[in-house]
Parts: sequence; C-alpha cells; structure tokens
Amino acid sequence: MGKYEITSGVVPAAQKVVIYGPEGVGKTTFASQFPGVVFIDTEGSTKKLNVQRLPKPSSWAMMMDMVNDVRIGNIPCSTLAIDTADWSEAMCIRAVCDKAGVKGIEDFGYGKGYVYVKEEFGKLLDLLEGVVNAGINVVITAHAQITKFEQPDEMGAYDRWTMKTSKQVAPLIREWCDTLLFANYKTIVVKDGDGKNAKSKGQGSRRVMYTTHHACWDAKNRDGLPDELPFDFASIAHIIPDLHHSAGVYSTPTAVVTAPVPTPAPAAQPSATPAVVVPEKSGPESLPFNRLNPAENEKALRAAGVPEKLLALMVANSVEAADLQKVVGDRGYFPADMPIRDYPQEFVEGCLLAAWDDVFKMIVDNWDLLF
Repeated sequence: MGKYEITSGVVPAAQKVVIYGPEGVGKTTFASQFPGVVFIDTEGSTKKLNVQRLPKPSSWAMMMDMVNDVRIGNIPCSTLAIDTADWSEAMCIRAVCDKAGVKGIEDFGYGKGYVYVKEEFGKLLDLLEGVVNAGINVVITAHAQITKFEQPDEMGAYDRWTMKTSKQVAPLIREWCDTLLFANYKTIVVKDGDGKNAKSKGQGSRRVMYTTHHACWDAKNRDGLPDELPFDFASIAHIIPDLHHSAGVYSTPTAVVTAPVPTPAPAAQPSATPAVVVPEKSGPESLPFNRLNPAENEKALRAAGVPEKLLALMVANSVEAADLQKVVGDRGYFPADMPIRDYPQEFVEGCLLAAWDDVFKMIVDNWDLLF
C-alpha cells in the first residue's frame, strides 16, 4: 500500500476571481456583492459604497501587511477584494525603485526593472494564495485598455482588450486566478441610411461579462459558465462559496471598517508564502508592558514628524517612535536619539518601507527582551 492516499470528487475551496473592464462599467460595485467582503481600496473607488474597507495603503509594504493580516485571521472576512490591480502595481513599482535607489523603472536599463516588478508582484499573489488556503475568497479588479496584438502565425495586427497592467504582471494574474471575467458595454452597430451615404451608428448600453477566451479579450472559468452573462453578481453567485459564514466564523457587521484596530495575532501557521514575516505578538494587548493606544500613538508620531507612509505602518502595528529609533541605532544606520523626521527620504523609502517586515521583526525581538 502506498504512502499517499488517493482521493476523488470535487473539493470545496475558496475562489480566486479577477474582473477587468473599462472605467465606470461597475467592477467595484460587482465586487461589493461578494459574501462578507472587505476591500483594500487603492484608488478610493469605494467611497460611494456602504462596504467594509481597510485604510487606503500608503505603501507596498502596508499593502502586503494588510493581506498578511487577513491570511492569519486578524481581519475576519469571507472575501478579500483588491481594488485595483493596476494601482497596486504602481505601488509595487514605486517600492522596487525606492529599494534600488532609482527614480524610475526605466532607470534599471531595458526591461530589467519590470523583471523585478514581476518578482515582487508575484509575492503578493503568493500571499493571496495563502488567503485562499485559509478559506477566504479573493477578488481582484483591474482597468482595461485596448492594445495592438499580432498572432505569431498570422499576418497583420488587430485591437484587443487587455488588463491595464504591465505585460509582465498581466500573465501572472491570468494564470493565478480560477475565474477571469471581462466586463463591458454591449454595443450593436447598425446602418443608418441606404447606399453609399449610409452611416454606422452604435446602439445599446447593456452591461455584460464574458467568461471564455475570445480574439478580442482574455477570459476563463472552470465552472462551465455560458460565454456571455449579464454583468450581475447573481450570474455567478452559485460558484462563489461562503466558507467562513457557513462555519459560523464570519458575521456581517453593521459598521464600516475605516481604521485598523490592532488585535492579538495568533501564531502564524507554516505556509508557502514567506513574503511577509509577521511575528506572533503584533498588538498592544499582547504585550506585557504599557503602550500608547492607536490614537495617542498616531498623535505622537505626527508631532514627531514621521512621514505619512511610515506612520501608517507604525500605527497599524503598535510601533512607537522609540521602538524604531532603537532598531535604527542598533543597526548603526543613525544615532538612536536622532529624530525620525531627520531620517533621509531615501533611507525611509528604500530601507524602512521596502524591508518593513524585517524591520518589524527586529522591533518585536526587542519587545521580547523586555520580559
């Protein structure tokens, strides 16, 4: 008898869904109808919607920290929505440039910068895979653009819709997801008049979504969906599970989440997603010594002139100014009593933010030494 057990049948699992389409077609509204959804809104698209959302990430490190918090159970939800992929990639590009100390992605040399962006964005998808393995659906929205495409075995080029991300990141997203939906307005072209003077006019504005590949767009699904469906969540609701709600873990709150509330983090489970290391103790309630509450800490950090992107991460993780100054001093970067406001911008962007997971681990290691 072999060491490995053979199983069969359909395995219930959370879904990875990507929705892309032109601006204004309703991608964010569509994503808001997923069960128990919490948004990471990178561009402010949810302002007019009564949905649960985390603070707008001010840096790539903060974005990764938020996703990891969902993965390890610090943020209860049935669905995590990333709105949007292209704005997230822009943060990723900025982080890659800051880490390398260059002003723009082209400064790496021909094509090299986007290779680093592909690797960094892949870490986000790995982390999101961990979210899915925890039984939480992931839905990513993205804008669409028209690009020229040329078949390698055909003559000539033609227009097609693609995701508005780099050509290195788009394939990663397409391969990662279970369901790729292209949403658009369905327009019918009719002839107005007769003979040579006849003109073509577009009619109709019905919103639809496409679920299978076409010469003019990318789409796919693994559930036998019709090629075209009304752009309504009810059309795919039967393939989107609500595993946490069914298990009694998630209950829909009435209040909108507008700010991070630090809570004790459970011990992180072994995972194939090591992109962000979050220590076991990550909130003030889990520490054996007095800490400022989040509001007091934010006020103190602002008074100390801490840059906004760094401030957001420090408040979310209950890090006070002295904690960071000690790590910076211990590592020999700058004197421990040097005010954070005086840290060079390239040090903040290229070291503290770019390697926040490592910086935060060193801070928590210092907390451990206090008891």
